[in-house]
Amino acid sequence: QVQPVESGGGLVQPGGSLRLSCAASGSRFAIDSMDWYRQAPGNKRELVASITWRGRTNTADSVKGRFTISRDNAMNTVYLQMNTLKPEDTAVYYCRVVTFTGDQYWGRGTQVTVSS
Repeated sequence: QVQPVESGGGLVQPGGSLRLSCAASGSRFAIDSMDWYRQAPGNKRELVASITWRGRTNTADSVKGRFTISRDNAMNTVYLQMNTLKPEDTAVYYCRVVTFTGDQYWGRGTQVTVSS
């Protein structure tokens, strides 16, 4: 059983930065994709960014140029550097891990609030 655990959320002013981390422990199988999703109240959960084992990334248009995803394969950890944060970035951010066997696991989420 894989358990992703997110950290790094909090309250930040518009224009500020945060760095989220997600460490995935307990995987018996190599991890393929590590992704960040977010869900704001009343909205559907949406993909923010993803990164494969080989480092190929995909970033949502709404955060492109402001958010950067990276990972440490040896530590099974994925990061999301968020710069120039906007109030509309306020959401619960979730980490999803997908193994090479196709199994996916979700973290419990970390709250990001952008407000003055």
